[in-house]
Amino acid sequence: MKKLLILFLLTTQFFFAQTGFDKGNALYQKGKYAEAIAAYESVIGSKKQSAELYFNLGNCYYKLNKVAPAVYNYEKALVLNPDDAEITNNLKFAHKMQIDEIKEIPQVGFSKMVHDFSSIFHYNTWAWISVGLSTLFLFCFAGYYFSRYTITKRLFFFGMFGLLLLLLISVSTAISEKNHYESEKPAIIFAEMVLVKSEPQRASNTVFTLHEGTKVFVLETLDNWRKIQLTDGTEGWIEKTAIKEVKD
Repeated sequence: MKKLLILFLLTTQFFFAQTGFDKGNALYQKGKYAEAIAAYESVIGSKKQSAELYFNLGNCYYKLNKVAPAVYNYEKALVLNPDDAEITNNLKFAHKMQIDEIKEIPQVGFSKMVHDFSSIFHYNTWAWISVGLSTLFLFCFAGYYFSRYTITKRLFFFGMFGLLLLLLISVSTAISEKNHYESEKPAIIFAEMVLVKSEPQRASNTVFTLHEGTKVFVLETLDNWRKIQLTDGTEGWIEKTAIKEVKD
């Protein structure tokens, strides 16, 4: 009876989530963006998340010229599906509504090569690649162990070493990407305008000013203050109420 009750609750939750999502899509097609937002957010309230859901939310806010929520939801969608070209493209359009134009310091040298390689796939994908290579390694080991011919033994032997090398690379890359994902804390400025301070107190000097929609990275947390860094490397302190973290 308990199992049936749990199944019923899960089925009901899924039904309402799908209903809210489909309702939001229908309202969006009719140009009722504010109502579509309410429908989509009801799905988020039921703990159902997807890249498509946040992408559609971002589109609604973009149509209403609300830069901060549009950028925020596109960024949320990219976290769930970082390789989606359409999300990336729409995010670029949303950035054009921003007041602040922050340059991004490009990586150079060996660190750029490593990052470019590791960012080809999400860390989950690298993990699955490692599983596949492990399976092939075991296959080569079995082939080497049971093979009766010298030439096939040699082939399996060299295959084992090649796969072991690739396995070590994929595992280390997966770990590196996961650490990078967990350490990086992007956030979006939601305040219309915020004064960035040199210290975590209102009486301190103002370093620079930011406007809604700008992306920052949270470095430290101190009570109601957050130390942030821009893509150009500039740092400062702002009150936590001025931003909304993407990976909340």
